Amino acid sequence: MAAVSEALVAVLPTIRVPKAGDRVHKDECAFSFDTPESDGGLYVCMNTFLGFGKQYVERHHRKTGQRVYLHMKRTRKPKVEENTSATGDPPKKKPTRLAIGVEGGFDVTEEKFEYDEEVKLVILPEYLEIPRDLLINLPDMIRDRVACAIDAIQAADSASRKQEVQAWDGEVRQVSKHAFSLKQLESTPRIPPWGWRCSKCDMKENLWLNLTDGTILCGRRYFDGSGGNNHAVQHYKETGYPLAVKLGTITPDGADVYSYDEDDMVLDPSLAEHLSHFGIDMMKMQKTDKTMTELEIDMNQRIGEWELIQESGVQLKPIYGPGYTGIRNLGNSCYLNSVMQVLFSLPDFQTKYVGKLEKIFQSAAGDPTQDFNTQVAKLGHGLLSGEYSKPSVFLGDGEQIPSQAGLQDGIAPRMFKALIGKGHPEFSTNRQQDAQEYFLHFINMVERNCRTTENPNEVFRFLVEERIKCLASEKVKYTQRVDYIMQLPVPMDAATNKEELCDYEERRRQAEEEKQQLPELVRAKVPFMACLEAYGAPEQVDDFWSTALQAKSVAVKTTRFASFPDYLVIQIKKFTFGLDWVPKKLDVSIEMPDELDITQLQGTGLQPGEQELLDIAPPLVTPDEPKGSLGFYGNDDDDSFCSPHFSSPTSPMLDESVIIQLVEMGFPMEACRKAVYYTGNSGVEAAMNWVMSHMDDPDFANPLVLPGSSGPGSITASVEPLNEDGIATIISMGFSREQAIKALRATCNSLERAVDWIFSHIDDLDAEAAMDISEGRSVAESVSESTPAGPKVRDGPGKYKLFAFISHMGTSTMCGHYVCHIKKDGRWVIYNDQKVCASEKPPKDLGYIYFYQRVPS
Repeated sequence: MAAVSEALVAVLPTIRVPKAGDRVHKDECAFSFDTPESDGGLYVCMNTFLGFGKQYVERHHRKTGQRVYLHMKRTRKPKVEENTSATGDPPKKKPTRLAIGVEGGFDVTEEKFEYDEEVKLVILPEYLEIPRDLLINLPDMIRDRVACAIDAIQAADSASRKQEVQAWDGEVRQVSKHAFSLKQLESTPRIPPWGWRCSKCDMKENLWLNLTDGTILCGRRYFDGSGGNNHAVQHYKETGYPLAVKLGTITPDGADVYSYDEDDMVLDPSLAEHLSHFGIDMMKMQKTDKTMTELEIDMNQRIGEWELIQESGVQLKPIYGPGYTGIRNLGNSCYLNSVMQVLFSLPDFQTKYVGKLEKIFQSAAGDPTQDFNTQVAKLGHGLLSGEYSKPSVFLGDGEQIPSQAGLQDGIAPRMFKALIGKGHPEFSTNRQQDAQEYFLHFINMVERNCRTTENPNEVFRFLVEERIKCLASEKVKYTQRVDYIMQLPVPMDAATNKEELCDYEERRRQAEEEKQQLPELVRAKVPFMACLEAYGAPEQVDDFWSTALQAKSVAVKTTRFASFPDYLVIQIKKFTFGLDWVPKKLDVSIEMPDELDITQLQGTGLQPGEQELLDIAPPLVTPDEPKGSLGFYGNDDDDSFCSPHFSSPTSPMLDESVIIQLVEMGFPMEACRKAVYYTGNSGVEAAMNWVMSHMDDPDFANPLVLPGSSGPGSITASVEPLNEDGIATIISMGFSREQAIKALRATCNSLERAVDWIFSHIDDLDAEAAMDISEGRSVAESVSESTPAGPKVRDGPGKYKLFAFISHMGTSTMCGHYVCHIKKDGRWVIYNDQKVCASEKPPKDLGYIYFYQRVPS
C-alpha cells in the first residue's frame, strides 16, 4: 500500500470534486460509443470529468498530462420481474402520447436488466489499479479526498442526463392561467353522470362541458372528417368562456381540459371544485371516452402508414456489419437517425469525416464533446465501422427478448444530438421534428465548419434560376440562388382514382353516422409527372411591384435548374395548411420512379429579344447592417402598417392588406412587416413562406430596424467592449480578425447572431465569394485562397437513379415516426432506429424525402 499511497500523493492535487456546473461524462466516450457496459468499461478523468474508452484514454493522458481516472464497468443481468398477476395489472402500459422513447409514448427500449457496477481508480501511464474497497487502507487525508471525489462522480447526474432533463418534451401540459380565477355562473344546470348529447346537434361523442356556464357541446372536426361539428369552439367565440372539460374522460385522476384562450390542452388543479358546481363528483366518475391523445394515436394507426412503411406485415431478416449499424431512439430522435443514416451512406461524407478520423481527433479542442468535427466523425465511424452492429444482448438462458427480436445494440449519439441542437429552439428538445428541417439545419452546421476545407455539402448544392416576367411591361428578371432541396408540390386534383376516393368518403361518412367500423382506407394516387409539371408550371404573382412601372402589377414566375447536383434531394410537400391555417398532412401515394430525368427543367438564362428589369424588389436589408434611411414606427400622425416612413424612392410601400392577413393568423405585427418588406410586396403566400422560414430567428418579432436618419424611431447602437472569446471562435471558422470584429459590432456583441451575420454577408466580406444565401437561410459558401480548387457548384447531366428515401408516419411533422430505406449492395435496406433489416417491399410511394444519385453519362 505504500507504493499506492505514494502514487496518490503525487496526483492528489489534480483530483477534483465535481461542482454544480461541471458536466460529468460518465456514460459515453468522447471519441467513440464505448460505455461502462463495453468490454473495456469507461475511464472518467478525475480532473476534466471527460469519459474515454480504453483505446482513447492514453491519448487524453498524453495530450493533457492527466493521470488519474475512475474506471467504471457495468455488467447486465436479467431483471427480476415482479408478479403482477395478483393485481391484474397488464404487463405493458398502452401508449398515451404519440411519441417514442418518452414518458407515456411507445417504449422501444423497455428496461429488462439490472446492473452490477465495479469502480476502481486507475493511474496512468502505469495503469496502477486501486479498487474502491482498498481505499480504506490509505491514510485518512488521501482516503477522504479520493473517496469524496469518487462518490461525487457516482452521485452526479451524467452530462447526457442533464441534457435530457433540459430538453424534456414540451408536450407536458401546463396549469391554465384561468384555473384559479375562473368565474362560474350561478344559474347553471345539474349535469347527469351519463346520457350526454350536444345541445346544438345530436352528437353523443366527443362532448365538452364548458366550465363557466355548463353548456355541453361537440368538439372540433378533424382533418379526415371525423370528430365533432365545432360547436364548442363556436360557443367560446360567442361568449369568451375559456375552459372546457371533455366528458367521458373524467376520473379521480383528472380529465382532458382545454383552454380556448390559451389554445392548448391544460391542467386545472381546481377541476374537482369546478365540476362540483354542476353536481359532478369527480371521485365517482369513470372513463367512458377516449382522451385526445388516444384519439390521435388511434387515428395514426388506423391510417395504415405504420405497417406499410415499417414493413410490419412480413418477417424481415436482420443485417449486421459495417454500414448496417442501428441508432437508438433517444426520445423522438428518429428524424435525426434517418437523416444521418442517409448522409453517411454518401462517399463524400464518409471521406470527409471517417476517412480523416485520426486527424480530426488529434486536432480536437480541449473539450472534444463540444467540437463539431469530432462528434460528426465519431458518429460516422460508429455507423460504418461495424463495431456496434451486433445483436441486442441475450438473456442468461440464451434467448433474446421476444419484443426486441432483431434489435441491435447500436449506438446512442447523445453528445452528437446535444451539440447539433445546442441553442436551437426545437432541435435542443425531445419533441418530434421535421426531418427536412433537420437536414437543412445540419447542412448549415457543415457549411459553418467547412469554410476553408473540403465541403461534402457540394454533392447537394445546386443553383436555382428564377425568371419573373412583368405582364404589364413584358420585361423580365433572371436571378439565381443556392438551394439543397427540390420541393415538389402535390396537385391533389391530378389524382387518378377520384371516383374511388369519392366512394370511400361516402362509405366513411355513413359508417361514422351509423357508428359502424370504418371502411378500409383509400389513398389518393397522384402521378409523379403531375408533381413535376406542377413544379415547373408558371406561377402568378399578384401585387408585384414593378420597377419598370414604379407601380403594382401582375407577374409570372417560373423556376428552373441553373445546375444539376450530384445528389438530388426531393421533398414531397405533404405537409400543408388548411383553410383555417391548421397544419395537416396529405394522405397521398406517389409512385416515385427508380430512374429520373429532369433535363427539361434546365434553365436558359436571358434570351435574345428579352428586356431585363433593373430591380424587382427593394434591396434586402437586415436589421444587423441597415442600408436604408427609414424609421420604423411612423409618427404621431400616421402610425399605420404602411406609414410613409416605410417607403422611399427605392422601395415600395408595404402592402397593408397582406400585413393584416398575417397578423390575423396570430403572428407578431413587426414580424409581418418584415415579411412583407423582405419579399418585396410579392403577396401573402411569399410573405407567409418568409414567416415560416424565420420563426426561429432570435429577432423574429423585433421591429423592422432601418436606421440611418434622424427621424422618429431611429436607433443608435451603443458601443460595448468586444468579446475576445467570440472573436476567437469566429476566427477558428476560417475568418479574419477584422471580419470577426465587424460581425460582432454589427450584432451588438452577440456571438450567435454574429455567426449568422457573417455567413449572411459573405459577398461584402470576401471578394471571391459569389454564392447567395438560400431563401434567407444562413447557409452560404465562401472560398478563400486556402480553399481547395474546384467548383462551388457541381454540374452535370440531369439524369438520376433512386438510392434512398425517408418516410414519415403520423398526421404532422410534430408527431409520429421516421424510418429510412437505403439501397446498398444492390438491395434495399430498412433502417428503423435500432432495427436494420433487408427490405422485402420498400414503400417507395409513401416517402417524404427522396435521395437520387446522378447516373454517369
